[in-house]
Amino acid sequence: MKTEDQSVAAGHSIDPGRWQEAFEILMGRIAGRFGRVEPRRRARAFVLGLLSDLPRKNCWTIAEHAGDATPYGLQHLLSRARWDADAVRDDVRDFIVEQLHHQDAVLVVDETGDLKKGTHTVGVQRQYTGTAGRIENSQVAVYLAYSTPLGHAAIDRELYVPRSWTEDAARCRAAGIPDAVGFATKPALAARMIGRALDAGVLASWVAGDEVYGGNPHLRTNLERRKIGYVLAVACDLLPARASSAPTPWSRSCRSGPGRNSPLAPEPKETVSTTGPGRHRRRPARPPPVARPPQPAHA
Repeated sequence: MKTEDQSVAAGHSIDPGRWQEAFEILMGRIAGRFGRVEPRRRARAFVLGLLSDLPRKNCWTIAEHAGDATPYGLQHLLSRARWDADAVRDDVRDFIVEQLHHQDAVLVVDETGDLKKGTHTVGVQRQYTGTAGRIENSQVAVYLAYSTPLGHAAIDRELYVPRSWTEDAARCRAAGIPDAVGFATKPALAARMIGRALDAGVLASWVAGDEVYGGNPHLRTNLERRKIGYVLAVACDLLPARASSAPTPWSRSCRSGPGRNSPLAPEPKETVSTTGPGRHRRRPARPPPVARPPQPAHA
């Protein structure tokens, strides 16, 4: 049987028994992060609801999926119950790395948004989100994924809190945001998560991200300081502008081409410039660029 439906193909490749066993092992690993048995059981039901094929997922639908008459138990879990969310994050990260460990592992950073109607959800404002492909009222978070030939999964997250929130102390206090939380750009959040993973012993060959992260020099400098390679997209206007106005292979898709020191730049030629009527001076050819020596311990 052949199918283009990836979910159907995946369903035939997963052993339900092994999946259930791995799920119970993970739930057992995070059990000690909850102070009481009730939130631990609700956390298990909540995760199963998120992994289900429910057409719409919120506290009401997930509670019904778990057999509860009301969503109050799940709402209590997410808003008032005491459990160590950061410790659970670390447990999940360690479990994923154990299962998907590979020498060619890559850390991938990207953000995603959730569309919102109101103004009280932490971090919500009108901002661009790829979920809608335009500016919408949304909450945005940055995620770090661990990707190997064996599979991939998210291992960390950081909520993006815009300046419209961090500069309004009363609004932050009303939403329960700690006073220590200040404004941080998305690349800064990415650097924080990458550093957390590397400090925990996660081995990765390199880091990948789109131009939101490739355009930030501080993130690139941080990765070079950590001696980890990276492949980050950059916008066309960040490339060095060419002095020549002649058509180039890059001009069709981007107004900028490689700089004069780039190995992709054409070889220099002798040129003749006019210095006055009837007088000419031959300009010497520009010497070839000096190759940049390889950086130690990373490429």
